[in-house]
Amino acid sequence: MRTALLQSSGRPGSTAENLKVLDEAAGRAAAAGAGLLVAPEMFLTGYAIGDDVARLAEPADGDAADAIGETATRHGLAIAYGYPERAGGTVFNSAQLISADGTRLANYRKTHLFGCFERDHFAPGEQPVVQAELGGLTVGLMICYDVEFPENVRAHALAGTDLLLVPTAQMHPFQFVAESVVPVRAFENQMYVAYVNRVGQEGEFEFVGLSTLAGPDGIARTRAGRAEQLVLADADPAFLAASREANPYLKDRRPGLYGSLV
Repeated sequence: MRTALLQSSGRPGSTAENLKVLDEAAGRAAAAGAGLLVAPEMFLTGYAIGDDVARLAEPADGDAADAIGETATRHGLAIAYGYPERAGGTVFNSAQLISADGTRLANYRKTHLFGCFERDHFAPGEQPVVQAELGGLTVGLMICYDVEFPENVRAHALAGTDLLLVPTAQMHPFQFVAESVVPVRAFENQMYVAYVNRVGQEGEFEFVGLSTLAGPDGIARTRAGRAEQLVLADADPAFLAASREANPYLKDRRPGLYGSLV
């Protein structure tokens, strides 16, 4: 499945403008043959927006989700995006996957919050593995800091995730995560990992870009630079099956030895 990674910080503070940016990117991605477009963490509203997080938060089935569903249908591709989710009186840092026919397939709430900003504005999610079927692949969702916990990604591997989508707000000086950790996660868990970052200065944060789609061989199929960019690469089920057959990590596990981890 051809997957497009939208490396952009959009227009922080304006949901309407970010919906326009997403629509334009969806058109370009579809024209390039993509079946899936992935946008960064908190793309819908912007990340460093302070108390506007609560003001701009929407339900998973809110107006913005409807608008993105229309965009997905119009361009004929699935869309995954980050946003602040309001559920009753609680706000989560969430990511949602919407199919090419506008159906909401999966919604994930970030389980590992990073830093004071996130802990002040969000509640942590409690469901580590959220998946959906898309284009012949089992697609999983995760957000930024979550991928830095090997247990999280291994849980997805054991649950059969083929392509892990990771909307991200990765900031300086942690670019080694994009450069090194993500390809290793893909290799050790035998899956594709799409890590899609914000870029540039936003409030006190400097986002480093470097979005990538890493394969189960640990090799980046595409990698963006430090500017706004749309990059594409393929997640190939046949290559994934062959790689899993050749690499026995998951088969050679000895879970009985790992009790001390929990």
